[in-house]
Amino acid sequence: MKFSLVIPCYNEAANLPLLLERCQGVTNQADAEVILVDNGSTDDSPTVLKTRLPEFPGCRSVRVEKNQGYGFGILSGLRAASGDILGWTHADLQTDPQDCIKGLALFTEHGPDIFVKGRRYGRPLSDVAFTVGMSLFETALLSKPMWDINAQPTMFSRRFLDTWREPPDDFSLDLYAYYQARKINLPVYRFPVLFGERAHGVSHWNINWAAKRKFIRRTVDFSLQLRRTLKP
Repeated sequence: MKFSLVIPCYNEAANLPLLLERCQGVTNQADAEVILVDNGSTDDSPTVLKTRLPEFPGCRSVRVEKNQGYGFGILSGLRAASGDILGWTHADLQTDPQDCIKGLALFTEHGPDIFVKGRRYGRPLSDVAFTVGMSLFETALLSKPMWDINAQPTMFSRRFLDTWREPPDDFSLDLYAYYQARKINLPVYRFPVLFGERAHGVSHWNINWAAKRKFIRRTVDFSLQLRRTLKP
């Protein structure tokens, strides 16, 4: 089974050289491709990708000219992917792309029709508390067990992707994919992943509690939409 890993990159020029080195570990250990989505970057990301990508067989890039959201970037990469097993993770290296090797082992053990996510550890207590609160809220609202929704990587089969209808373009994509898996009773497997510090730069959304409140509002709005339109 070929694996395609999509990584949306927005103004990650400083992280890209190290990210590519870590991605090479994925392509060296598995029948895999890595698709780095330049998600409308305004820094030197296009130049870095053009210069460095030839050094890393199995890695390629897709360019989104104007940033239209985290989810839009991932969906753009998924449309370009050729794998039977698909997935995504973040470019900031807080979780290692090579964690996907552990995830792929679960597909080998259980077959393609499963849903796989990391389960983060090593995070600040304030972030853990935020995650617990959101997980309890989503579980109660959607009547499905939902835990650590934004953990990475997220991995699934192409057959599962083909069932999606109107997925969101923003950070709600993690919630959408997880809920869809629960909705159709796909077996969900989690494995521990170390969540560390960013290699370079700062988060594009997790800046302070004001940013968290904005994230909560968007997530709640989308969760209510899920409850209305995606009947169990």
